[in-house]
Amino acid sequence: MSILTTLIERARKNPKVIVLPEGQDPRVVAAANKAVEEKVVAKAVVLGSEAEIAEACAKAGIAARNFETIDYLNSGLFNDFAAEFCKMREKKGMTPEKAAATMKSRIYFGAMMCRRGLADGLVAGSIASTADMLRAAFHCIGTAPGIKIASSCFVMDLKSPTPSGDDVLLFADCGVNPNPNAQELVDIALATSATYRSLLGGQPKVAFLSFSTRGSADHEILNKVKEAAALMKEKIEAEKLDIVADGELQADAALVPGVAAAKAPGSPLAGGANILIFPDLNAGNIGYKLVQRLAKADAYGPILQGLAKPLNDLSRGCVSEDIFGQIVITVCQAK
Repeated sequence: MSILTTLIERARKNPKVIVLPEGQDPRVVAAANKAVEEKVVAKAVVLGSEAEIAEACAKAGIAARNFETIDYLNSGLFNDFAAEFCKMREKKGMTPEKAAATMKSRIYFGAMMCRRGLADGLVAGSIASTADMLRAAFHCIGTAPGIKIASSCFVMDLKSPTPSGDDVLLFADCGVNPNPNAQELVDIALATSATYRSLLGGQPKVAFLSFSTRGSADHEILNKVKEAAALMKEKIEAEKLDIVADGELQADAALVPGVAAAKAPGSPLAGGANILIFPDLNAGNIGYKLVQRLAKADAYGPILQGLAKPLNDLSRGCVSEDIFGQIVITVCQAK
């Protein structure tokens, strides 16, 4: 069974309201219609004018809509959102005029819906850039309690299980933070653990990766990984978190029990990591693409995480099935 099938079942048990700001995109309206048909959402809300949505539906071959729409520029919520946004950002020099101009961005309008509790999550990016998504997320939603930075992960649905038997791994950060420091790596690990639990329901087992295993090499670029692993263990113990973590570890020591026994005897992971934390964006992005292309794994993401509400990004080359998958993931992330 694919991970998406599992997540669809989880979403159906606890459907949420998801807003899709890019209603001018035929791929978006097709995904919204399917999400309602498949009963993975309590409600799909698509933003756009009636003319935009009618044209998108025609191009997508949708005769009967089963999603809701908001003409956001003419909505009664527009002035209310702009006023609230102005107040939120007044110390940053925000003015009523600038706030109204900002709220004309459908991504910001959708993010404010999430802030207000009118939607449980947002999926966009088929047209908007990742930078646009992140700005709206930071300005309107902010990070989750105890987390200082947003990050991303990829859900890697493997064709063959790892030596310890896992069919699914989470890789982070593969899309947002170029060179996180030790504390930021901890935040990424905590956010990825929360994502793992929301999507898969099991115990997060976190490996901080490097080219060294427990001091087998010595170089200044290893220091932040060693520090991050130590800080993570301290946090787990202090807050009694149901997470297992270790590092610094080479990938084989993190994933292969036999190698772990030889290279890292006594490791609490024992070669059974299900979350891999990469030291920087170079390694993370390269790593997930290698596994995707050479091992033929299905890669779902990037999934934004560490935010107070789930807002998920799309590739601008996505198809409607990709958008549907991100809707399902966002429903599972929403609490």
